[in-house]
Amino acid sequence: MNTGIAVAKTYPQSTSARQFLRPRTPAAMVQRIMLVLLIASVIGLSVANPNFRNPANLLNIVQQASMVGIVACGMQLMIISGGFDLSVGATAAAAGCLAAAISLVAGIPYGIAGALLLGLLIGIINGGLIAKIGMNPFVSTFGTQAVITGTLYAMTEAKPIAPLPREWRELGFFNIGGFTFSSMVFVGVVAILAGVLRFTRYGQHVYAVGSNKIGTSRSGVNVDRVIIATYAIGGVTAAIAGVLLTSIAGIGSPQAGTTWALLSIAAVVIGGTPLTGGVGGISSAVIGIFALTVLNNAMTLYSISAFWQPAFMGTGVLLTVGYEAIRRNRKS
Repeated sequence: MNTGIAVAKTYPQSTSARQFLRPRTPAAMVQRIMLVLLIASVIGLSVANPNFRNPANLLNIVQQASMVGIVACGMQLMIISGGFDLSVGATAAAAGCLAAAISLVAGIPYGIAGALLLGLLIGIINGGLIAKIGMNPFVSTFGTQAVITGTLYAMTEAKPIAPLPREWRELGFFNIGGFTFSSMVFVGVVAILAGVLRFTRYGQHVYAVGSNKIGTSRSGVNVDRVIIATYAIGGVTAAIAGVLLTSIAGIGSPQAGTTWALLSIAAVVIGGTPLTGGVGGISSAVIGIFALTVLNNAMTLYSISAFWQPAFMGTGVLLTVGYEAIRRNRKS
């Protein structure tokens, strides 16, 4: 009983303003360092390159970060709970294709609803495989990803679903002062999930499960239900991103989102959340995805090959995970 209660109390301490200004945990320290580096990079690039500080380019950075950022927010919850999901890219592609197909016969609102339900269903299946059957998150979500991709390719013959009603493009390119619809949705998802983690009992249970699953179960928390709910949210966020990509591209592509799983996990880790679970916050996903997006944008402005981006991203992940591993080894 005491173990579960102690775990539940770690979240308010780890995410307070005082904790951020005076980090008491390695995860908070990494997050603080990455935020400082991100701000310094933005300031430095703004001074060095007039094209970077152009308002249109800054708004473009936000839009580029939005879709993978939405996926990363869902991934953040799963990593805090002690897992992750390799099928988010395939889920996004399937949701986008389903939304496109349904919209051709029933309209866009029904297409979006069908896509979100599909993402929810896939998330529940992933969570059930992990919580109820006891499968490893890597094995279960990798298998789910293969099933989704194979089924999607077979049903579409690996061809995009097009042409779509013009309302799709109108939705995708809707903006207010250059702030696009996908960016608005990203901000909304960040606010909602941050509030869920901060102010709800479910949010505290997510941290508790990631910190000590056995102790949390003994304290009376339904661990299986928390895990399934977490993966369900991850499936819905992937579906949202898939729908947004369809609205911007104007097609439902079965090849969409192939790198989103790696990018979203990298964003969470680079933002300061360890893969061990139990700590972190939505701010980690936001910091991480903007760090990767700013890096990609700077490489484009300076005509550096985009092939270097995975190398830089991998280096960031290795440094962050390596720091956490060294800290644990010294502590033990």
